[in-house]
Amino acid sequence: MGFRFRNVKMKKFKGLWFFLWLFMVNFCYASRLGMETQNLQIKNQLSRLNKTPLKSIKSPDGDIIDCVHVNNQPAFDHPLLKNHTIQMRPNYHPEGPVFYDSKISSKEKGNKKPITQLWHLNGKCPEGTVPIRRTKEEDILRASSVESFGKKNQKTIPKPNSVEIDFASQTGHEHAIAFVEGGEYYGAKATINVWDPKIQEGNEFSLSQVWILAGTFGVDLNSIEAGWQVSPDLYGDRNTRFFTYWTSDAYQATGCYNLLCSGFIQINNEIAIGASIAPLSDYAASQFDITILLWKDPKEGNWWMQFGNDKVLGYWPASLFSYLAESSSSIQWGGEVVNSQSDGMHTTTQMGSGHFPEEGFGKSSYFKNIQIVDGENKLRDPQNLQIFTTQSNCYNVNLGQSGLWGNYFYYGGPGRNPNCP
Repeated sequence: MGFRFRNVKMKKFKGLWFFLWLFMVNFCYASRLGMETQNLQIKNQLSRLNKTPLKSIKSPDGDIIDCVHVNNQPAFDHPLLKNHTIQMRPNYHPEGPVFYDSKISSKEKGNKKPITQLWHLNGKCPEGTVPIRRTKEEDILRASSVESFGKKNQKTIPKPNSVEIDFASQTGHEHAIAFVEGGEYYGAKATINVWDPKIQEGNEFSLSQVWILAGTFGVDLNSIEAGWQVSPDLYGDRNTRFFTYWTSDAYQATGCYNLLCSGFIQINNEIAIGASIAPLSDYAASQFDITILLWKDPKEGNWWMQFGNDKVLGYWPASLFSYLAESSSSIQWGGEVVNSQSDGMHTTTQMGSGHFPEEGFGKSSYFKNIQIVDGENKLRDPQNLQIFTTQSNCYNVNLGQSGLWGNYFYYGGPGRNPNCP
């Protein structure tokens, strides 16, 4: 009887081991299949993004800038742009007051050495090409998935005076902005000084930008964005970089950072979107800034972007958008950070210079010469300019106006501090 009992136990034991063995075999097979699928997806993604260059330039920061023929850039992979004819220059440029350095005091002028990008130290792209930062396998592997690479999380932009502000703060995104809304806007302009804010966690970022907005937040928002950012997850480092973003469906399926999907058409061979900016502002020392102009061409309806006073970079075709095919209903200027609260406290990730607006020139970050483009393609001062901040004890914003800087504001902050635990 005892032998038969032991025999039954042995059979059950062997059955259990066989089940575990079968499970492990299937698990390993599924894992290997999953890895093979992911590797194939990454390979296809890299093939789509990294077009064959006519020349490549190694940047001192480790980037590789590919000089790609203007007709071979990623934009034309978009189904709406298969037969698109490149518009090599805008039909119209916004007209209006220009703020000249000669009218600015030496204190406000700072160091006027022109902003460049680090890759310029090692070469330049020839005429007829556009500079594109090469995407590496490790860039894609840092994303939560191949599909999400180069995209923002949904609902990362607050709509002033709405419940979206509360939602934005709940998802960890904090803002200090100035804005106008309720009209018809056809562009925006601002000069922004450039810093290297400290980022606490790799999945956090800090940016300063202009938003061109239309549509409904969380549903069908159209957005065009441009400025500078520090984003370890996206770039694999903590360099300050010039960037853009666009979406036509509230960050759900369309749009991306820089040129990481098809859409934006570049015509300029000097500025690489997503590349590092140099030099940067120093606390209580030299200040460096960039000027960004976004506007809608009255004839073709495309949304153009200019970097500095003379570098027209390219455009987002009107066909990409629904609401922005007409006009923008809101413009925002300012800073945004991600507060992941990884250690249960507010992040120490800095916005702007990492100092509050009250510290003023040379210490705090600024947006100056803030303007909008009206329906007659004129640059004008924004009317009824308002401000908003998610947590003023962490990051704040102060408006001002002068004959030298026009409409301006200081903004930013250190994040965690005794009043922002």
